[in-house]
Amino acid sequence: MIELEGLPPLNQPVLVAAFEGWNDAAEAATGLIDHVLAEFPGQRFADVDPEDYYDFQVNRPIISVGERGVREISWPATSAYAVTIPSGPDLVVVRGIEPSMRWRTFINEIIGLAFELDVDRVVTIGSLLADTPHTRPVPVTSVASDPAIAERLGVELTRYEGPTGIVGALTEGFTRAGIETLSFWAAVPHYVAQSPCPKATLALLRAVEDALDITIPPGDLKDESLAWERGVDELAHDDEEVAEYVRSLEEARDTADLPEASGDAIAKEFERYLRRRDDD
Repeated sequence: MIELEGLPPLNQPVLVAAFEGWNDAAEAATGLIDHVLAEFPGQRFADVDPEDYYDFQVNRPIISVGERGVREISWPATSAYAVTIPSGPDLVVVRGIEPSMRWRTFINEIIGLAFELDVDRVVTIGSLLADTPHTRPVPVTSVASDPAIAERLGVELTRYEGPTGIVGALTEGFTRAGIETLSFWAAVPHYVAQSPCPKATLALLRAVEDALDITIPPGDLKDESLAWERGVDELAHDDEEVAEYVRSLEEARDTADLPEASGDAIAKEFERYLRRRDDD
């Protein structure tokens, strides 16, 4: 059950969702949500009752001591925030933990919330471990699960088959409900999977900006990304096996990227540069 604390007025809202767990390598996806909420503090207006969906032996509640010395418990939760972005659509930001049980009911709860708020577009965010070098731009795959939507928006039609997480299941649920849904996945180098990975979070931020035609200040993400990359460089420098492995990944990535150096790709990248020149 979703507990609502008043429905906020929203302008053409877009729902953006990410979840901790299997879909969140190096916390890059939820890192994006946390960054958005830090830059544009939103109104928390809905919570999914954790009793219905979480195994508290898997996702344990956290005890803390408040300012007055009173112990408090924070339960695993999925929450929704209303966020206003200047010169853009309002966002319904959903941040949670992958549920332990009753996924179909959980998905129907989130879809019902979207309908109640008149959401007509959804963006789901995920990150995964991949054979990609840390020295190159983080690959972000944008996919849709509906052929018509994929063709109209010029994104890939997902052809993945195999086990899925709550992000994949939720994306499919929204699509079946008739709501336009995009999914963005950042590839995190598997040999440096420790959290956080600010470079992957920054790449996801850029992808969401492009998709929604909005601007989200990067804050410290740029400096943190450079620091992260320097730290991994030092790791590779101290271990010849790691260094050799990174070089092999670089060669494979550069070879795969050669066909993309087309006029259309260059023009698209230049357009992105012009849009961000003043912001950066």
